[in-house]
Amino acid sequence: MRFLRSPSIGVWFSDANYSSLCPSMKVGLRCFVTTCRAVVLPHFGGPEVLELRPNVNIPDLKPNEVLVRARAVSINPLDTRMRSGYGRSIFEPLLPLILGRDISGEVAAVGASVRTLNVGQEVFGALHPTAIRGTYADYAILSEDELAPKPVSITHVEASAIPFAALTAWRALKSTARIADGQRVLVVGGGGAVGFAAIQLAVAAGCHVTATCGSQSIDKILAAGAEQAVDYIVEDIELAIKGKFDAVLDTIGVPETERVGINFLNRGGHYMTLQGEAASLADRYGLGVGLPIATAILLKKQFQYRYSHGIEYWWTYMRADSEGLDEVRRLSEAGKLKIPVEKTFPIAQVREAHEAKDKKQIPGKVVLELD
Repeated sequence: MRFLRSPSIGVWFSDANYSSLCPSMKVGLRCFVTTCRAVVLPHFGGPEVLELRPNVNIPDLKPNEVLVRARAVSINPLDTRMRSGYGRSIFEPLLPLILGRDISGEVAAVGASVRTLNVGQEVFGALHPTAIRGTYADYAILSEDELAPKPVSITHVEASAIPFAALTAWRALKSTARIADGQRVLVVGGGGAVGFAAIQLAVAAGCHVTATCGSQSIDKILAAGAEQAVDYIVEDIELAIKGKFDAVLDTIGVPETERVGINFLNRGGHYMTLQGEAASLADRYGLGVGLPIATAILLKKQFQYRYSHGIEYWWTYMRADSEGLDEVRRLSEAGKLKIPVEKTFPIAQVREAHEAKDKKQIPGKVVLELD
């Protein structure tokens, strides 16, 4: 197979992919996709505001970027929250935008400086939470370090459910808390995608894991390697769980779970919550006022808990990390990290998929398939 470069945009295509990539545009050896279908968010609101448009422009690739032909993209809670107006202070001036963070598909083209990925290769990955052009599209653009080879042992649907949730958990446990073999880890809210990924990452690191969850998730969590799963609805967590922990990941992030999580930590331990207040305060007061307020609140809590409990307090967010994604890929390939997919929808039914998530009709992971 030959790989041919388009000098006009600095990207590479395989000659075998020309006809599928660009049926309507061929100029000698130069051929590239200029538009594609994409789910566009023109303004904030309910599922009905989402529009599947047939001809959305595809920007030129930067040297470090990769054009991915999407086969499956998953729906994350961030997607439905953004659609409803979460992050308004950041995203409203940039509307319309494309939702979606996770993706699994094939490399369609690569920027001039990309070295680790090739055209035609199956890949999976996730965009940063603040990305404007998301993955709900036939073709998505990600940087080279936001992608990795797709595990061959799983399908595109299965692969698309993993990266964003797993990288969120990886940043908390491995990058922030630096968990190690033999330590004890508590996951508050282990039934969700991030919590379930955290359990599997901690087990793979040799940690002793306890998790709280709803009754429907207990068997799944124990099967993933947790030593204890506590039903927070019917059990008193503080009585059911014994001992102290080196790290607590709180995916719920309400005042009560924060209080309980802090009190379960050993001195020197790390408490990490997904529910940081930066975006909500920025939405309420604007970026100029909200972000300084959020910073002050975080610093106050960090100082307070360091002094009163001897622990570290963090707001944690997903961040693209090539080392983390490579570990996620290796664990997924080995069958040690998986996030079950509850239901799939064709991309044309994105409104129905978002409505089902809004109404909590589907408790597990939902994936959009692209034909």
